[in-house]
Amino acid sequence: MKIFIPLMTIQQKIKAFEQLGNVFILAAEADKAVPDKLHVKKLAELAHSVHIYNGWFTKENVLNAFEALGRMLTGENLEKWLNNYEIKDVKPKNAGLIMAGNIPLVGFHDILCVLMSGHNLIIKASSNDRQLPKCVAEILISIEPEFKDRITFTEGQLKDLDAVIATGSNNSSRYFEYYFSKLPHIIRKNRNSIAVLDGSETADEMRLLGNDIFQYFGLGCRNVSKIFVPPGYDFDNIFRAVFDFRSVLQNNKYCNNYEYNKTVYLMNGVKLLENGFLLLKEDIGLSSPVAVLYYEYYKSEADLIERLRMDGPHIQCIVSKMAACRTGRQFIENTVDFGQTQTPELWDYADGVDTLKFLLKV
Repeated sequence: MKIFIPLMTIQQKIKAFEQLGNVFILAAEADKAVPDKLHVKKLAELAHSVHIYNGWFTKENVLNAFEALGRMLTGENLEKWLNNYEIKDVKPKNAGLIMAGNIPLVGFHDILCVLMSGHNLIIKASSNDRQLPKCVAEILISIEPEFKDRITFTEGQLKDLDAVIATGSNNSSRYFEYYFSKLPHIIRKNRNSIAVLDGSETADEMRLLGNDIFQYFGLGCRNVSKIFVPPGYDFDNIFRAVFDFRSVLQNNKYCNNYEYNKTVYLMNGVKLLENGFLLLKEDIGLSSPVAVLYYEYYKSEADLIERLRMDGPHIQCIVSKMAACRTGRQFIENTVDFGQTQTPELWDYADGVDTLKFLLKV
C-alpha cells in the first residue's frame, strides 16, 4: 500500500546527508577522542563489534568505509551532483533495494539515490551486512525525522514495489531478472577492476596500487583483481609494493583462502608467483579468488585496447597512468588514479548506470 507524505525539500535532504557525512568522519576517528554524541558513539562502537557477525568486516575496513562516505557527503559534493538533475515534486513510489554484503555499506549510494529522488525505500539487507545499514538509517532519521516513514527494512519477500535495484552475483542476477521482469529495475552482476601497467610506475604509485588490491581483502567490485603488463615485466615491482600489506594473513578468513588456493593450484601443477600472502597467477579471467591476483601480458597498445573493449561490460574501473598514448588520442578511457578505487565520487555510478536518473523516471 502506497502512502503519501509531504515532500521534503532538496535542501532539507542535502543538509541531512551532510550531517550524516560529519557523523561518518567522526566515527572514522574512533581510535581518537570520539565526541560523546549518541550518533557518533553508536556508529563507532558498531565498527568495533560488527566483525562478530562477519569476519571480513574488520574494524579497519569498517572505519575506512566510514571515512570514504564522510568525504563523499559534503555539502559541496551533494550540490554539485544534484545540479545535474531536475528533481520535481512527485507522488512517492516504492523502490525496493536488495543490498549486497561483500564490503561494509556497499549499498549506501543506492539508499542515497532513492531518498534524494523522493521515493519510499524498502530495504532487504544482506545477511552479511545487516547491522550497519540499519544503524545508519536510524542515525539519518534522528538527524531528519521526515525520513522515518520513508525507510523500511524487511526480512521477507519484497512486495508492493514500483521499481527495484538489486545487486548480487551472476547467478542471483538471473533470478532477479526473472522475478522483477515486469518492474522497472537495475540488476547488477559481478564486476571486477583491473590495473594496466607499463613498468614506468613510481614506487609510490605501486604502493597505492597495493591499497587498490588489498583494501576490504579484495572483495569489492572496485578492487583490482587483475593486472595487464607488458612482456618481460618485473613482478618484483608488485611484491615490493605490497609488502606492507602482509598483515592480511592475521585475518583467519583471508589466511584460509590463501592456503586453500595455493594448495589447489600446486596440486594441479599451476605455475605461481608468490610472496607468502599473495598469489600471482597468469590467467585470462578477470575475477580472481581471494588472495590471488591474475596477470596477463599485452603485446601492443592495439591488442590491449581491443581486449579492454571486449571485457568492458565486466570491468568496474581501470587503474592506470596510460590515459593517453603517444599520438595524443585517448588510449585507455575512464581510468582512476592509483589508490583511488575505493573512493568514488557521488557521480561515479556502479556499472555506469545512472541510478538517480533511473529513479526520477519511475
